[in-house]
Amino acid sequence: MTRDEALLLVREYVKNEGLVRHMLSVEAAMRYYAEKFGADIELWGLTGLLHDFDWEIHPTSEQHPSEGAPILQQHGVDPVIVRAILSHGDHTGVTRDSLMEKALNACDEITGLITAVALVRPSRSLSDLEPSSVKKKWKDKAFAAGTDRAGMEQAAAEFGIDLWEHVGNVITAMRRIAPELGLVGEIA
Repeated sequence: MTRDEALLLVREYVKNEGLVRHMLSVEAAMRYYAEKFGADIELWGLTGLLHDFDWEIHPTSEQHPSEGAPILQQHGVDPVIVRAILSHGDHTGVTRDSLMEKALNACDEITGLITAVALVRPSRSLSDLEPSSVKKKWKDKAFAAGTDRAGMEQAAAEFGIDLWEHVGNVITAMRRIAPELGLVGEIA
C-alpha cells in the first residue's frame, strides 16, 4: 500500500479533521524515528498514518483496533503494520515486541498532548514550542486532564527513550508538517 492509498483509506473512514491531524502527527513522529534508527521509513510512516483509521466506526476499546484489523487486511495492508496497530491497544493481547510497535505506542498519545500545549500558547505554533513548555503543562494536572501521563511515561520507557528527549523528538517531527496540522501559528 502506498501512502496515497493509505490516506484515501483514512479519508474514507475518518471525517473528523482533528483525528486526521492526529494520525498525520503520529505518522510524522514514526517517520522521524524510522529515519533515526535506519528502519523502513515508509513502513513506519504508514503504521502511524493508519493506526486510528477505524476510531470513528469503532470508538470503544473493545472494538478499536481489533475490529479495524480485518478491514486493513482486506485492503492488503502489510501484516507487520496490522500487527503493530493491534499492539497499540493494551486490551488486544498483542504484545509490543518490535521497535516499531514500541515506537507507535510511544508516539500515539504524546502527539495529542503536544498539540494541546501548542494550541494554548499565544503563538499557536510548533515552531517556538520547546519540551520545557510541555513539561510545565505536564505538571498541571488540570491541563489535558484526560491524558494518561503514566501511560505516556511507560510507553517512552518501553521504547527506551527519556520522556523529555522523546517530547523534543516528536515536536521536531511535527514541525516538519506544521502547516498540515494547522500549527504554524502566528509567530511575530
